[in-house]
Amino acid sequence: MDELARQIVRLADLRDPVAGTTVNVGVVSGGTRPNVTAGRAVAELDVRVASRGEEERVSGALNALTPHDPRTTVTVTGGWNRPVFDRGPGVAALADLARGCASLLGEKLGEASVGGASDGNFAAAAGSPVLDGLGAVGDGAHAASEYALASGLVRRAGLAALVITSLA
Repeated sequence: MDELARQIVRLADLRDPVAGTTVNVGVVSGGTRPNVTAGRAVAELDVRVASRGEEERVSGALNALTPHDPRTTVTVTGGWNRPVFDRGPGVAALADLARGCASLLGEKLGEASVGGASDGNFAAAAGSPVLDGLGAVGDGAHAASEYALASGLVRRAGLAALVITSLA
């Protein structure tokens, strides 16, 4: 467990909020009893990046992890489960179109990057413009307090219809 503790500190150093990179050690497990040296310890990570450059930097750092204590080993498994959502020119143009459509409906449509991931990441990586998160209006995403407003659903359905019509 001592080795894992040292590695967790190294992992925290990979964070770069300015670049949109988060590293969260969400699950730690190991050992069998408090008075027995752990023969194995495991950390489960959630890593999110906003650019391919950051993906490469973090991948390289994870692959280069070495043990502090030479009597231990460090093994990194897993990988990225989504490609980076790159806000390229096609995505920007589609977002502008959606903002214009929202304005016609008397709505103000914002744009944000929240560090999440969706199947839209796959479409964007394939070069297709993507609007991600044009769904429910509410708050508390993925929390016990999460809610959606029924009136927001009607407005967003109208917006989606206008965006699709504009693309046709």
